[in-house]
Amino acid sequence: MKRIAKCRSGLSLILVLLCFILQSNAQEVLSLEDFRRLAIENNKKLKIADEEVKASEAQKAEAFTKYLPGIDAMGVYLRNQKEINLLADDAHLPVGSMGADGKFTFRPDQLMIGADGKPVMVNGQYVPKDYALLPKDAMTVDERNLGIVQVGLTQPIYMGGKIRAYNQIAGLSEQLAKSKRSQELQNVILSTDEAYWQIISLVNRKKLADKYVETLKKFVHDVELMHTTGVATKADVLSVRVKLNEGEMVQTKVDNGLSLSRMVLNQICGLPTDTIVMLKEEVVDSDVEEVPTENLEQVYSRRPEVASLQLATDIYKKKEKIALSEYLPTIALTANYLSSTPSFFDGVSTKFDGMWSVGVGIKAPIFHWGASRKSLRSAKAQTNAMNYKLQEAKEQIELQVNQSEFKMKEVGKKLAMARKNLERAEENLKFANLGFKEGTIPVLNVLEAQTAWLTANSELIDTQIEARLCKVYLEKAYGILDFKF
Repeated sequence: MKRIAKCRSGLSLILVLLCFILQSNAQEVLSLEDFRRLAIENNKKLKIADEEVKASEAQKAEAFTKYLPGIDAMGVYLRNQKEINLLADDAHLPVGSMGADGKFTFRPDQLMIGADGKPVMVNGQYVPKDYALLPKDAMTVDERNLGIVQVGLTQPIYMGGKIRAYNQIAGLSEQLAKSKRSQELQNVILSTDEAYWQIISLVNRKKLADKYVETLKKFVHDVELMHTTGVATKADVLSVRVKLNEGEMVQTKVDNGLSLSRMVLNQICGLPTDTIVMLKEEVVDSDVEEVPTENLEQVYSRRPEVASLQLATDIYKKKEKIALSEYLPTIALTANYLSSTPSFFDGVSTKFDGMWSVGVGIKAPIFHWGASRKSLRSAKAQTNAMNYKLQEAKEQIELQVNQSEFKMKEVGKKLAMARKNLERAEENLKFANLGFKEGTIPVLNVLEAQTAWLTANSELIDTQIEARLCKVYLEKAYGILDFKF
């Protein structure tokens, strides 16, 4: 991660320098890789995905702390209305002696003697002669100001498998966040490539439209000269001018489309929308490299969508274990130290005094109206739903791979046909121009040949761009569309 952070900081510096260069020189030339790098550095969804990865890493670290003991401290202050009086009134305790057998008794001289010279008895009990005073104030505790301080330690011993399941879920959530980030990265690369090749297409169409308009202007001039000499008719001049107007309309549409496409690419890459950057790959008359065929199992192992759904399924399986743990008892070790004022450990004292305690707590569920069973059913149903989503995703990926492979083969055939059509259109235009100069071919036939040439060139450009996009779509279908810094 440190190496990645250093790499990203270096790329950020490159980005700043690049933006400075772009502002000072609007005609800076950038390649597709440069635009991919800019898009990755500035894409907000990727930044969000990076933060989600960081959050999942923190959650994983937090989940591990559940294995460790927790220490908590608590302080309480209470202002009570009344004191605690253990006696309602002053108490008088009889004065006696402890016998040899350890029992409390009275000696004859400690008993009250009646008129008859015998000890006085009331309700069958001797009446003592002397009493000790136990005042009410001595048995009064002032708890109007009560303070308690407690420090406790709790160590989970057995939680029914919850803690382990939570840690496994945290680890799977981290992998899920990284998988989603990989999926978002592929989407950014795909959108960048689409915008890039759209500009390439329009740049080549603009060159074609400019050449077509230039040819028509020269042709209008030639036909007007022929009209002045009586060789061509007024209808021929009007036909050529109409074609020139149509060509200029196409030229305007291409210019507008090119400006809008540049804005889209600039927005994706985080550049000012009015920035004009020259593209390196403006010539597309080269063959597209073939993508080696992959089997479906390799594709499934690479596609982040499959990985995300598989991880989600595993998470729900762990949630089943959490739901199952509600049936099981939990055991925890506790250790506490409690101090209070006033204290009663050695008489009544206004000083803080306390004691420690150690214990083991066990909690076992007995009856909760079937809540645990319903929770387990819900978790199993969610797991089954994710399994169905995973199966559906694999079916869709298989279809996507087959379609992409078919389109890749089809575009190869279309490219060969487009090149042949262009050769025929150029040859047809060559003979039409030659025949027009010799006066054997009318103006309308030349215009048809020029239109056919324009159409053949446009189809070739479209097919060349389609071939490159089909390659990108196939790489994405295979799960190999990635960008390495």
